[in-house]
This record gives sequence, structure tokens and C-alpha cells, in this order.
Amino acid sequence: MAQKNPDPRTAGPKPPFPEQSQPSPGHEGRMEPEPDYGEQSYKGFGRLKDRVALVTGGDSGIGRAVCLAFAREGADVAVSFLSEADDANHVKRFVEDAGRQALLLPGDLSVEAHCRKLVEDTVKRFGRIDILVNNAAYQGKVVEKFEELDAERIERTFRTNILAMFHLVRYALPHMKAGATIINTASIQAYQPSAGILDYATTKGAIVTFTKGLAQQLIERGIRVNAVAPGPVWTPLIPQSFKADKVATFGKDNPVGRPAQPAELAPSYVFLACDESRFVNAEILGVTGGGVLA
Repeated sequence: MAQKNPDPRTAGPKPPFPEQSQPSPGHEGRMEPEPDYGEQSYKGFGRLKDRVALVTGGDSGIGRAVCLAFAREGADVAVSFLSEADDANHVKRFVEDAGRQALLLPGDLSVEAHCRKLVEDTVKRFGRIDILVNNAAYQGKVVEKFEELDAERIERTFRTNILAMFHLVRYALPHMKAGATIINTASIQAYQPSAGILDYATTKGAIVTFTKGLAQQLIERGIRVNAVAPGPVWTPLIPQSFKADKVATFGKDNPVGRPAQPAELAPSYVFLACDESRFVNAEILGVTGGGVLA
């Protein structure tokens, strides 16, 4: 019989993990252990019944867990991803198994025209957008020296992680009505930046500012804007960014002693998307295992 109140320190896999690495973009199925995105555990309660969600980076990691949870809560889901068709097809199956519709939308968010097409294709299929989850991100490999962050990488990181949010919101707003929500994925990196991925960390700081500022304006239209700031999470970004020996100990220094699993992030997105959070706006919800957002 499952423990009613499991110890958070032992509720998920702990390091050491097998040493591993992946090229970019990473794939969920190649990770060991494979991340838990809630397939066996998440139970929905109809909190998003008949809503339409567009989730970027929905093929793996946090995005996959969010798509699964939203579908089990009753939403149809447009799943944006770069090129990982095998991962995305897994997500499509989970959404359809929940009795909801899934729309797969591959392409590069760093290109403004694709951001516009994502919105157009979602609206063409579903008629509107009730929930926009800006989750996709690019995180390059850790560098030893600041000078190794070249112009091409910096621009790619900013175009994918923050400029795409501006474009997607601009194109989505004409199709969002009062009661709609926007949820952005920030990071503990916005508050405790790592020098080796400073381009990534800086975009996460920008996302915090973007969230707070956008929320002040859009609430006048009845649209809420919030963000989730994860701590260390076991996703494909980890083996594609860190050296194999660092992957083996990933999350060890977190107060909980392990990284979060994507399934442990999804309920926060459901909360911010549903009516139960209707008085929550401009909030950065930390899901860090005790890492301080300050």
C-alpha cells in the first residue's frame, strides 16, 4: 500500500545516476532513469474541462508532464516541439488516451514566423486559446570561461527562451478572452545563476520580469499571467548540457537531496491554469525543493 505522506527526499530517484550525455535536442527515452512525467500517477478532476492549451516544449520533460496533466484535467492540447517526433508522438498518445484532442506542431520557436504559425494552426484546429504555456527553452553546454559564450549561442538562447515569448503572446492575445491564462517557465537560475550557463540564466531572469510586467497590463482584459520557477529537474536538458560526471550527481546539493521529476512540476501549472487560482496574478511560483528564490 502506498504511503499516504511520502518522504520528499525518497519520493523520486536520487543521485548517483548513470553517467550519460546527449546531443541537443535531448530525448526523454534515452535518459536513465527515464523521467517520471505522471503517466502512472496523475489523476485529473476536470479542472480544465473543454479548454484549449498551447504548450511549447511539450514533447519532453516538464512540458510533457504538463500536456499529460492538462489532458487528464479535460483540455485539448496543441503540443509545440522542435524536431523530436518520437517524443511528441508519445505525448499525442497520452493526450488521446485521456479522451482529448492533440495537435503536434514541430518547428523552431527562435523564428518569429513560426511563432505566428503555431498560434494560427492552434486556432484553426480549436478556434481559440485558453491557456498559453511558454515552456520551451534552449540550454547550451556548460562553459568553463565566459568568453566561450559566443554571439551565435547567446542569440539562439535569447531568441528561443525570451523573444519567442513576446512573439507568442502578441499573436495569441487576439484569440484569448477574459478568463484565459498565460504561464511561463522561469527557473531558480533567475535567482541563483550558474556562470557556466549564464546566457540561459539571464533569459530566466528576463522571464521573471516579463511575467510580472505583462500581468499588470493583461489583467485589465481579465487574463492572468504567472510563472513557475523550477529548481533542478530531471529532464533531457541535463544530459545535453552538463558533463557526464556532473549528470551523475545532478540534484545532490538540493535541500531535498535529489532533482524533481517532471510529474512533480505539472500540478503547479494545473493550479495556475484553473479557476482555483483566479486571484493569483504576477506570481512566480517556486518549485525548488527548498532552493531559495531571493
